[in-house]
Amino acid sequence: MVLMASRSLVLSAICVTVLGCGRGKEKAPAEAAASRPVPVSTVVVAQRDVPIYLDGLGTVTAWKTVTVRSQVDGKLDKVLFREGQRVKQGDLLAQIDPRPFAAQLHQAEGAQARDEALVGNSKLNLDRYAKLREQNLIAQQAVDDQRAMVAQQEGALAVDRAQIETAKLNLSYSRIVAPIEGVTGVRLVDEGNLVRANDATGIVIVTQIDPIAVFFTLPEDDLHRVTEGMNAGQLTVEAYDREGEKLLGTGKLLVLDNQINQATATLRLKAQFENPKQLLWPNQFIKARLLLSLRKNAILVPATAVQRGPKGTFAYVVKDDVANPRPIEVEQLLRDQALITSGLHVGDEVVIEGQNQLKPGAKVQKSKSGAGGKP
Repeated sequence: MVLMASRSLVLSAICVTVLGCGRGKEKAPAEAAASRPVPVSTVVVAQRDVPIYLDGLGTVTAWKTVTVRSQVDGKLDKVLFREGQRVKQGDLLAQIDPRPFAAQLHQAEGAQARDEALVGNSKLNLDRYAKLREQNLIAQQAVDDQRAMVAQQEGALAVDRAQIETAKLNLSYSRIVAPIEGVTGVRLVDEGNLVRANDATGIVIVTQIDPIAVFFTLPEDDLHRVTEGMNAGQLTVEAYDREGEKLLGTGKLLVLDNQINQATATLRLKAQFENPKQLLWPNQFIKARLLLSLRKNAILVPATAVQRGPKGTFAYVVKDDVANPRPIEVEQLLRDQALITSGLHVGDEVVIEGQNQLKPGAKVQKSKSGAGGKP
């Protein structure tokens, strides 16, 4: 009995080590797992017209900003605007006491009347002297002196006219009007204060917000694309809120700054926006999108379809429920979409989720997510 048991153990050991008995049952679960389809999400590649944008960060700036100051010295009699009021160019904003300037005007007008009378009398005398000289009754010197007196008094009369113009100008300056169309800010001086022409603070700040300007920046690597677009025609700029979701306005690119900021390696651009609803406000932070062109019949896929490997970018293409990698070239990422220049064709089915479990030739179980996604 002992001999038979030993013999049985030896045969079992030979079966395991040499013939591999019993291993088939251990391999079966692993092979079954390897042949199980991988669940993935796919989309079908399609063509569409795609707008090509460049995204940048920017701030809103008033189109014009004017600090309204007094141009004469005097007491501020009246403030005729409300804070935050929309005003038109020429609207009366404040009134300085006009009486001193009216008195100066009357004084200048009186001096003019006096000098006009003197000039008239001197001319009559000059005519008399000229006739007497023709009769050799007076010396030529008397005629010349009288002629010089007339010229002198005419010069004084010209000074009087200039003083009248100055007095009228100062009187008009006592009426402070809006220099531009815009919105008034917080009142800086109250009624009753003495204001001077050299005051630094001014009375109020008026800003023009329709139209309004947007300054934004782009990487300097986009310089050639921007200049090419500007040479081709007028470029459109879209302004979005901080989250990049709500469109605040659409404007036009006006100018590209004449130098690159070396500290940040960025370009500075200025755009003009019509702002009738006042969705854009000075010093507001926005996200700007510069529309460069419209690409016709472009191939666009979700950015999640693009994978990167040692040999570059690729995407898993599914055919007959089998996924295989295919090299692709990506021109640009447009938000959550990728613009493909080569490697994919219309009708190809690409994997957008589940690539981490795939390998070449893997079987897949598809759940389609649409065709190409939105740009």
